[in-house]
Amino acid sequence: MNKISIQNFKTPFGELTTGSFRGQICLCDWRYRKMRASIDRRILNGLDAYFREEKTDAIRLAGNQLNEYLEGNRTEFDIPLLPVGTPFQKRVWEELLRIPYGNTESYLGISRKIKNDKSIRAVAAASGANAISIFIPCHRVIGNNGEMTGYAGGIETKKKLLDLESGKSKPEQMELFI
Repeated sequence: MNKISIQNFKTPFGELTTGSFRGQICLCDWRYRKMRASIDRRILNGLDAYFREEKTDAIRLAGNQLNEYLEGNRTEFDIPLLPVGTPFQKRVWEELLRIPYGNTESYLGISRKIKNDKSIRAVAAASGANAISIFIPCHRVIGNNGEMTGYAGGIETKKKLLDLESGKSKPEQMELFI
């Protein structure tokens, strides 16, 4: 059986669990989200693995880049990601990675980009199943009318992340990984 190394970290928005598998980040998700158990099961089963709490170079790199992002000093990430999901979910997550920093896209817009206009609900479900928050920026997806819609870290966190990216809020000096 394979090992996924994990660490829990506090952020100004809540606690994240970050996991690495063979040098890639497979998990960076809100620790107390509603779907925590099912997300963890999907990753553990998909990688035929178990969790072990320990820090790795990949987790340290992820932490450094998240700190820089939250301080307003990073707009792109360059860490190796390993999303675990269905082919459809992975297609949606690839599209999320194309949403530039400071921009948003609607679920309908994502549906059109994957050439499946009728898949709005499935796109929303795939976005909600994203286990690599912030790095795969599901917080940049909003409702068709510009409305803030669900987010694993909470709507308030989603709004704060979008405000940070749009320059509406000034980043505070903060350490993500405590």
